[in-house]
Amino acid sequence: MALTNDDEFQKGVKHLSENGVSKLPNKYILPVSDRPKVDKEHPNAAKSSLKLPVIDFGELQGPNRSQVLNSLSSACEEYGFFQVVNHGIPIEAIRSMIGVSTRFFGLPYEERAKYMSSDMTSPVRYGTSLNQRKDSVFCWRDFLKLVCHPLSDVLPHWPSCPMDFREVAATYARETKWLFIRITEAILESLGLWGATTEEKTEEDDEILKQFHDGSQLMVVNCFPPCPEPDLTLGMPPHSDYGFLTLLLQDEVEGLQIQYKGKWITVEPMPNSFVVNVGDHLEIFSNGRYKSVLHRVFVNPAKPRLSVASLHSLPFNCMVGPSPKLIDQVNPRRYKDTDFATFLEYISSCEPKKKNFLESRKLT
Repeated sequence: MALTNDDEFQKGVKHLSENGVSKLPNKYILPVSDRPKVDKEHPNAAKSSLKLPVIDFGELQGPNRSQVLNSLSSACEEYGFFQVVNHGIPIEAIRSMIGVSTRFFGLPYEERAKYMSSDMTSPVRYGTSLNQRKDSVFCWRDFLKLVCHPLSDVLPHWPSCPMDFREVAATYARETKWLFIRITEAILESLGLWGATTEEKTEEDDEILKQFHDGSQLMVVNCFPPCPEPDLTLGMPPHSDYGFLTLLLQDEVEGLQIQYKGKWITVEPMPNSFVVNVGDHLEIFSNGRYKSVLHRVFVNPAKPRLSVASLHSLPFNCMVGPSPKLIDQVNPRRYKDTDFATFLEYISSCEPKKKNFLESRKLT
C-alpha cells in the first residue's frame, strides 16, 4: 500500500499497521547516521544487552538499607537507570494497566481520534511520533498522554472507553505515585539530603518531600506496532526525560536502549519490575552528581510492543535548581534554575534533540 498523503501519517502508525502497510513510508525513514545499527546476524537485536543494576525494594525497608542506598547511588551516577523489584505494587494493578492499554489501542481509529489534540497542556492527548506538527521525520510510535495530578480534576477528561479504563489507570497512577515517593526518599537520602530517622530530618527536608507529594505526574502509554522495515526508523529517537524520575513499565518485548559508554545497549525486560531513570530535573537538583541518560526505542518487525511511562517531578509552577546543600567550593553550582514553563516553551519552539534542553540550563 503506497501512502503519500500526509493526513494518513497524522492518524498514526497503528492506523498504518492495521491497513497492512508493507513498506516503510519515506516519512519514517531516518537519515543513515540516525538509524539503529542492528546486528545483521540477528536483525531485530542490538549488538549487546545489559542487565541494569537491580534495586530490591524490600531490602530498602530492612537492615540492609545502607548497602541498597550505596547501590542506588552508584546506579544513578554510572547508568542513570536501574530496575526496581519487590516494589510492593500489586501484580494485578500492573497486569490490568497493560491489559486496558492494549484494549485502548485496539479500539477503532475513530474512537482513539476523539482524544487527538495539539494542545500540550491538555489533560488527555492521543497522538503519534514526538511532535506530529513539527517532526520532519516521524518515529514509529503512537501514544496516549494522561495528566495525573490532581487526579479528581483530570479523571473526567480521560477516555471512557474501554469502560474500565479510568478506574484501572487511576489505580495504577496512585500506585506509581506511591512508589515514586518511596524511591525519591531513598534518592534524597543517598545524596545526604534526607534522613531515614526523625532526628536527622529538618523542616527543609520535609518541605522538599511535601513538594513531591503535590508534584506533577504525567502518564504516557506508548504503542509500537510491528514495523515493516525496523532498521530504517526508531520508535523513539535519542532523548532524556525532563522530569525528576520516570518509572517505566514495559512488556516482555525488547526495545529500550540506553547509551552507556558511548554505545547503545539494549535493556533486557524483566517481568514485574520497573525501569527507573534519572530525569533532567534530578540531574539539575543533584548539581550533576546523578546523570539523566540518553535512551531510545527500536522497533520490531513481528511483535507489537507496549510500555507505560510515569513521569514525576515537582509541581508545574516550581523552580528546579541545584540543592544548596550540594553546592560548595569544591562543587560550584553547575545549572541555572529552571521551571516547567521554560521547558514547555523550549520544546514547542524546536525539535527536542538529545539532551539539548539540559545543555541550555548549564552554567559555563
